Amino acid sequence: MSKPYTGGCACGRIRYEISAEPLFMNDCQCRDCQHRSGTGHGSYLTFADKKDVKLEGDATGWDVAGDSGGIKTHAFCPACGSPVYLTFAAMPDLFAVHAASLDDPSRYNPQAVTYRMRGYAWDHLDPSLPKFDRMPPA
Repeated sequence: MSKPYTGGCACGRIRYEISAEPLFMNDCQCRDCQHRSGTGHGSYLTFADKKDVKLEGDATGWDVAGDSGGIKTHAFCPACGSPVYLTFAAMPDLFAVHAASLDDPSRYNPQAVTYRMRGYAWDHLDPSLPKFDRMPPA
């Protein structure tokens, strides 16, 4: 295993350390990610088990229903507003962090583009990445 993934919000009130390797890294072009990021997509590292995550600080959660109807909770810092992580009611062990919240964002290496069907021509993502109209099959 490589060194832990560390990061947090812009002001430092929320911090995380993750001792596992990501299960999946993706650029998501869904409308929810566009709204939250203020651009054409969100970029995420998803980890298989929350027990590998050390989390400090209290985030504010915002619940959103995904296409499946399942609830995902977007956690952000109540002080600086930075989006930090997501959790999923239907898959409670998963833990996803925003790539830009990493202390070293260069560790992010996207494997796919999800929700391509909602993407825009001006949002230029790596053309070599596999693209899916929705989430790819497990």
